[in-house]
Amino acid sequence: MTPRVVVDGDRLLWRLNELAQLTATPGRGVTREAWSREDVEARVRVAGWMRDAGLHPVVDAATNLIGRSPGTKGRWLASGSHLDTVVHGGPLDGAYGVIAALEVASALHDAGHTMDHGLLVAAFANEEGARGTAGMTGSYGCIGALDDTWLDEVDDDEVTVRDRLAGAGGDPEDLGSARWAFDEIDAFVELHIEQGPVLDSTGARIGVVSGITGRQALDLHIVGAANHAGTTPMHLRIDALAAAAEVVLAVEALPRDGGIRVATCGHVTAIPNVRNVVPGEALLGVEIRDQSSAALDAAIPEIEALLDAIEARRGVAIARTWGQRVPPQLAAPAIKASTARAADGRGLQHVELPSGAGHDAQVIAEAAPIGMIFVPSRVGVSHSPDEHTEPEDLVAGAQVLVDTLLDLDGAR
Repeated sequence: MTPRVVVDGDRLLWRLNELAQLTATPGRGVTREAWSREDVEARVRVAGWMRDAGLHPVVDAATNLIGRSPGTKGRWLASGSHLDTVVHGGPLDGAYGVIAALEVASALHDAGHTMDHGLLVAAFANEEGARGTAGMTGSYGCIGALDDTWLDEVDDDEVTVRDRLAGAGGDPEDLGSARWAFDEIDAFVELHIEQGPVLDSTGARIGVVSGITGRQALDLHIVGAANHAGTTPMHLRIDALAAAAEVVLAVEALPRDGGIRVATCGHVTAIPNVRNVVPGEALLGVEIRDQSSAALDAAIPEIEALLDAIEARRGVAIARTWGQRVPPQLAAPAIKASTARAADGRGLQHVELPSGAGHDAQVIAEAAPIGMIFVPSRVGVSHSPDEHTEPEDLVAGAQVLVDTLLDLDGAR
């Protein structure tokens, strides 16, 4: 009979607090950008905890930290998330999923229980997209999808991803070695804070994730004509920033019944960005998200038509670069069922809901069955110093993760 494996809540919370101290902005949230000194230090700290839990940690060529503990049947269950954060982020996004997966290993080790499956604990590199990079670099490395296009990408500091990897202990010339043997992996389960208000507003303790929203990036370079702000009459201006403002509002209006779920302009740069000069250029970063690939596909020509119309009306030129596409993914029914059973077994109210944010599980889903477990985020806040989940919910989520993996271990 499988022993009752119980997480050590105090250890879980202490480790999360220790990681939160590894930040470039003390007192102003957690800033641990991928491949930074703080990120590497966090990786070293977690590797030590992995060894304490009986895992064998390695840093792979894509700078993922991977800890493994073999089982008895040559197959694997995997869990984890990421250690990097956005600038002035919170202490839980990503880190909670890594530390909870580590707590699974620690709890199994404490109980003296070896699963039939081996346990793989992953801390993926650059999930957030540090310094303007595409993001999810590490998980794409695990599915063998990194190539020279990725490696040659230049970040906001004019450093290539290739050099970032090499500088943080990776090997851009041997990325094939980072690919997992997916024919041996039966499930990947990622535990995460919700980063939304559903659980907090309903009072449910556990979210059983139905699927992960897909997203499409678009970069725009709008070219008008720079000119003197005092001497250029309004009717003779070709104002790139004014055209950008129209784009922002047009993108905001895209979501509607039957259309794209959400659309955002989250990055705007005016050039030359001087008060007394009519902006001659503007750079915009656009993102659309939906759980339907068809909806994402349909939005592309709609956006193109809107841009054509703004070009003609404003007299500007709008260069478009359709960037990273992360397809939507559904959670595996068997993993959802295991999570629901685990929550029920602990008397925890649960609801099924989609993930509006992207996660490493979304990439791993291209090669293996995945599931996700959510715990509440206070008033839905994340990517902010105000990010918070009650300690009892953090512990409950880790316990549900343990029980889910044990259920999957017995079912496969």
